[in-house]
Amino acid sequence: MTVSGGRFPDRASEERVRRSRSKLVRVNKAVPGAIPSPNIWNDPRAYEAENRAVDPDGRIEAAMREIRGWDGAHVLDVGCGTGFHLPRFAADAAAVTGVEPHRRLADAARARVRGLPNVAVRTGVAQDLPLPDASVDVAHARWAYFFGPGCEPGLAELGRVMRRGGVAFVIDNDATRSTFGGWFRRSLPSYDPRSVERFWAGRGFRRRSLDMGWRFERREDFEAVVRIEFAPGLAAEIIATHPGLEVDYAVNLWWREY
Repeated sequence: MTVSGGRFPDRASEERVRRSRSKLVRVNKAVPGAIPSPNIWNDPRAYEAENRAVDPDGRIEAAMREIRGWDGAHVLDVGCGTGFHLPRFAADAAAVTGVEPHRRLADAARARVRGLPNVAVRTGVAQDLPLPDASVDVAHARWAYFFGPGCEPGLAELGRVMRRGGVAFVIDNDATRSTFGGWFRRSLPSYDPRSVERFWAGRGFRRRSLDMGWRFERREDFEAVVRIEFAPGLAAEIIATHPGLEVDYAVNLWWREY
């Protein structure tokens, strides 16, 4: 999803984002202060296929519910993109707010939840959430505070909008293991998992390590997703050497009670 208020872990990723920004600035569809997300901003259709493939057994949601469910709660989805997760939250929550800095994606999210009276989608950035103080019970940021260090403004905003006893969840990649983790390390060799762990722990977050996966229905979708997630050379190598429709994938579920 969209990264807001983050930093770039190495020059390669910075260049990818710069290229993404150069394509998207022409249409002026993003809120000022947003940092482009090269995958969903450039190809929301492929990212939709990725969302469908991610975590087919629902392990992230199950772990979140063990920590803090959202029945009757106000849920905030930061960097909600096209709103893939909003209907799922809306099934149990009293109210759901999705915040997305890219206007076209926010429009797609609104279309997705049309007819769900307890869901609102607002255009905004993580460091300036369009919500009142102490109004959120559960916050969800899936690949939105991606690199940890640099996201302090967004986390300060979470501290403002979270109710006492509320819980914020941040999902990111576990780069220390799994097939996807190996691809991720090759894509961003300067990424330091220990530094990221220290960052979240130092801000009161706890970690739960989860094994989930990608499970695609079509090879074409797998290949399209690999191409939006990795640079062309690495993507071509992955496509050539990884057969089938499944990938083992580890993530960190970071969470904090306010």
